[in-house]
Amino acid sequence: MRHGTVPVHRLAARQNGVVELVQITDCHLFKDDSGKLLGLQTVHSLNAVLDDVATLPPQDLLLATGDLSQDGTPESYRRLREGVNRFAMPAFWIPGNHDEPTLMATELTGGNWSAAKRILVGNWQIILLDSMVPRRVYGKLKDEQLALVEQSLQEFPQHHALVVLHHHPVPVDCFWLDTIGLNNPEPLLAMLRAHNAKSVVLWGHIHQAFDQEQDGIRLLATPSTCVQFKPHSEDFQADTESPGYRLLRLHDDGRIETSVRRIDHMEFTVDYTVKGY
Repeated sequence: MRHGTVPVHRLAARQNGVVELVQITDCHLFKDDSGKLLGLQTVHSLNAVLDDVATLPPQDLLLATGDLSQDGTPESYRRLREGVNRFAMPAFWIPGNHDEPTLMATELTGGNWSAAKRILVGNWQIILLDSMVPRRVYGKLKDEQLALVEQSLQEFPQHHALVVLHHHPVPVDCFWLDTIGLNNPEPLLAMLRAHNAKSVVLWGHIHQAFDQEQDGIRLLATPSTCVQFKPHSEDFQADTESPGYRLLRLHDDGRIETSVRRIDHMEFTVDYTVKGY
């Protein structure tokens, strides 16, 4: 299955071996500051999230996990780049179904930003996957993406694995969303089930929090920095939850501590009559 070697980006670990990171996802930014998703001004909510991150102790890295732009414009990615560059931590990205990967590779670089897809830090390896299918909402892992996972697990069999992608690899009990998830999850999950160390899968796309464990694999999804989707819904429905993001603490022994932070102190207006995005 090998399709060539992807280089490893190494980060220095803390003395205690703990890795602390931030995940932001589904920012849906526009070319103009006035751009709105379901009536919500997305740059406003993203800035509120980043302001909240700024109140935390310094983090080791940031993961931006797709649908970072809604209109696929250079300006939308520059807005994200500039917002995150206020922090000292390195930032890494993957595309979602609304994104333009070629533009991301050009715009999300420099300053804190890196296009690296394999990160080694402490006793963990972070594997960043592209599940985007051009002009489709659902996701798929191409052979080279599965080969990247295989290569990483074989090269570092004793390192715990945090696999990051945009689309959900398991059903989330939300009918309309489960029709647009990852359509070939089994090869990925089979490799992680056979991995010698702990495995965690982290994603966005569903605009809601999710935390389960299946076959020894921790499965996590994170709210959007803008509009949320109502859990357990048959059809598209926006939720009343506030914008949010996720924090993770990865321990040397494979334990993780994680929490979702919501921006509850600000008022965000959403148009609940809209039935799609």
